[in-house]
Amino acid sequence: MTTKHEHYYVPSQSAWPIIGAMGLFLIAFGAGTYISDMGTEATVGKYILITGIAVIIFMVFGWFRTVIAESMAGLYSQQMDRSFRQGMSWFIFSEVMFFAAFFGALFYARMVSVPWLGGASNNAMTQVVLWPEFVAVWPLETTPDGRLTQAMEWMGLPLYNTLILLTSSITLHFAHVNLENDKRAPVKAWLAATIILGVIFLMLQVLEYTHAYQVMGLTLDAGVYGSTFFLLTGIHGMHVTLGTVFLFVLFVRISKGHFSHDKHFAFQAGSWYWHFVDVVWLCLFIFVYVL
Repeated sequence: MTTKHEHYYVPSQSAWPIIGAMGLFLIAFGAGTYISDMGTEATVGKYILITGIAVIIFMVFGWFRTVIAESMAGLYSQQMDRSFRQGMSWFIFSEVMFFAAFFGALFYARMVSVPWLGGASNNAMTQVVLWPEFVAVWPLETTPDGRLTQAMEWMGLPLYNTLILLTSSITLHFAHVNLENDKRAPVKAWLAATIILGVIFLMLQVLEYTHAYQVMGLTLDAGVYGSTFFLLTGIHGMHVTLGTVFLFVLFVRISKGHFSHDKHFAFQAGSWYWHFVDVVWLCLFIFVYVL
């Protein structure tokens, strides 16, 4: 009697990881250069940043195409499916730690640095020496060079974006339920609605940034509040962009007849990622905008 073993597909060497690493390097280097040269005529950093983003987009679609081709060829087994689930779980955990670091920086600046600089805990001389005019009130509306800025209110665009993302999680859930029931037409409709909501979120965030820069004086260099605000919301916006691309790829695959009611982990992975991004935004909305 022979024992049947699940095969574990080992792909051949691929250039996609090194291409992705090059794209990330270009993004980091380009963004740093662009911020350093902001306000000058030097714009090379902007073009390096754009090139890095283009390389990442090329890598994502290319790597997706390779994995999809392997999956459709029947090379993946149940053991591979478990590996994918573990990999996606660890990836989302790493993203949790990633955002935890930035939220930690926000809490440290707000709960430790600002009171300390304001003379709390018997450090009155600190304020006199470092910043005599400093007022320990969050959010800071005066930059170290004396410029006035404003805090972003939670009403308006931030609230609309919160409702949009919450709605997108509901529409994506409905799409998942219909996929499990093999109702492909509703899947496409609900998934398309989710993608549209993601695009609307990004468009409203662009309007919010434009208003912050042009009207409120809230810029990336407007003190610790401005830098933490744009850092957290900007990185989250990048995640929403990647999630929207992910969902668009899933929509194309569903249109081509991919997935079945019992084999659709790629769709589940996209759902996990999107719901995670929504939870992060809820935390961001509360701790950055409301409190």
